[in-house]
Amino acid sequence: MRIGNDLGLHLRAAGLLAQLAERFPCEIYLEVNGRRANGKSIMSVLSLAAAKGSQVTIIAEGERADDAVAALVDLVERGFEPPGPARGAGP
Repeated sequence: MRIGNDLGLHLRAAGLLAQLAERFPCEIYLEVNGRRANGKSIMSVLSLAAAKGSQVTIIAEGERADDAVAALVDLVERGFEPPGPARGAGP
């Protein structure tokens, strides 16, 4: 999948991704341009320097790996925004 948000995989996005990854018991890795990072480590994820448009592969191995990948893909596809109404959407 590709990173779609304008700031790429910046500090807040990396933190959200790592926090979500920590909820799963499996090993989780991200790959960008042949470099692999521990998906549960903010610093490791930041080291990928994934800008907008970067191709990212999520790899999970172990218990609940499929659930982890699905949750992380959803987070990236939402542009690292929380689920629910769009930010700034009012009545």
